[in-house]
Amino acid sequence: MRSGELSFTGPFTFFKADHLPLAEVPVSTLDVGVLGLPYDFAVGYRAGARWAPGAVRRASARFALPPEGYYDLATGRRRLAGVRLADLGDVDPAQLDREETFARVTEAARSARRSCGLPVFVGGDHSLTFPLLRAYDDEPVHVLQFDAHLDYSDVRNATAYSNSSPFRRAVEAVPGITGITVVGLRGMRFDQEAVTAARARGHTLLGAEVVHGSIQEALNALPSATRLYVSFDVDVIEPAELPGTSSPEPGGLSFTQAVTLLGAAIARNRLVGLDLMELAPELDPSGRSELLAARLLAEALAAWWDARTT
Repeated sequence: MRSGELSFTGPFTFFKADHLPLAEVPVSTLDVGVLGLPYDFAVGYRAGARWAPGAVRRASARFALPPEGYYDLATGRRRLAGVRLADLGDVDPAQLDREETFARVTEAARSARRSCGLPVFVGGDHSLTFPLLRAYDDEPVHVLQFDAHLDYSDVRNATAYSNSSPFRRAVEAVPGITGITVVGLRGMRFDQEAVTAARARGHTLLGAEVVHGSIQEALNALPSATRLYVSFDVDVIEPAELPGTSSPEPGGLSFTQAVTLLGAAIARNRLVGLDLMELAPELDPSGRSELLAARLLAEALAAWWDARTT
């Protein structure tokens, strides 16, 4: 950890943690390993998520983790004190070979699971959550999806593997997915067939208006007492707060609402994986989107460590 440095000094790693190439990390060595997935060949609108892992590395230097952890004003305690965290590098995509890229992602995710207590994946477009979830085919898991869009289309634009379909492909390939809860849905372009199919499988679909109307109602709808994988599409956030994403939708969750729900879900379940997808940093020249994304990751890690250590 290089927390004593100025935030703009390199080389850039996630939270200024040490870089440990994934292939060289022994089994069960780390508490948290963060892996970059610079791939956005599956987007149907504006590209740019390939640049997100690098941008989040730069932004997360602002939240470089000191050995004693972050001091929390509200509680007076230290958060993430003693956590063993490392940057595992990036998965190198096979450019236009989707099948090979997905195979590399699945294998890297399996390796990350063996190496650390909590693997964290920074994409990249949302198609990548499908190969990530394939790495969780050994035990039951509930998926909590923060997203403006359902991403459950069977086929979109003549492909079954775009960022509109990762969760449809996942439930077909991973029988251990016990359920999916989606929070933050909104917009005017829903795929009716996808909504019908998701509800028929028993998925919980929470529109953004539910969160705005009653945060308690949304909290009550979250899963509990289960193995949990969280997939966080940054377009769930109100684009006035986070504009750097491929397909922004007005009426989104505030940062505070998202952190409240994310923290509650982590506290009441056993978090086994987390991804952050669809950040397109070059669509936001102010840089605030990548800073907010880095803060979201820091909040998630702190909530997870709190649940393990308090």
